[in-house]
Amino acid sequence: MTARIERVVTEGVVDIDGAEHKVENNTWIVGDDDEVIVIDPARDADKILEKVGEREVLAVICTHGLPDHVGAAIEVASRDEAVIALHPKDKPLWRETWSETWPDIEMEDDGVFGVADIQLDVMETPGISPGGVSLYSEALGAVFTGKTLQADGPGKLGGEYPALPDQLTAIGGRLFTLPGDTRVLPVHGDEVTIGDLEPHFDDWVSGSLTRTAADEEQGPLTDGTRIAGIKLDPDDD
Repeated sequence: MTARIERVVTEGVVDIDGAEHKVENNTWIVGDDDEVIVIDPARDADKILEKVGEREVLAVICTHGLPDHVGAAIEVASRDEAVIALHPKDKPLWRETWSETWPDIEMEDDGVFGVADIQLDVMETPGISPGGVSLYSEALGAVFTGKTLQADGPGKLGGEYPALPDQLTAIGGRLFTLPGDTRVLPVHGDEVTIGDLEPHFDDWVSGSLTRTAADEEQGPLTDGTRIAGIKLDPDDD
């Protein structure tokens, strides 16, 4: 049976540094008529499992350890005794939601998950959080980017960029190496393609994401990469 991608949208409130933010979340389900992997299970486990139906949940994968990525992880996984996967650098974030348990699998760069007749390749894409990852499926022509990259550009956390140089390094050095027609499937908002977003990268690097009105009067940065500390090759020292 051919694998496919399905979306479940849930709603809720996230507390970031004492401020409440109302958000909608995309939970992605990848698989066929028999088995699935659930990516970024947000707060409504019943709604997610209703979409899964009688299919077996093999794994729950969290692209970040933030509450709106892991809020329904345990309940969704426990139905079929599925494993939960998270990057080890996001385990402290996980414990803010689940104080008495740990994920089953510590994801690493270039790790692989299989479901139905396809595989999901793990790509480390930190920035929003230290252990942020994206999941790429060549067979499905899609990459699940969590908060790292969204339809309107690099994602934010509470309206801010926690580590923008790292985030842009991951976007430029990893995500923008994928084919232009690759679907970008984020945890918030609509989907887009790599080709839609890649032309904006130079502007992001030159400071457009954080430039103020006063900065605009001074004109663009001449070497935004150097000033921002961005490495276009993630392997550069």
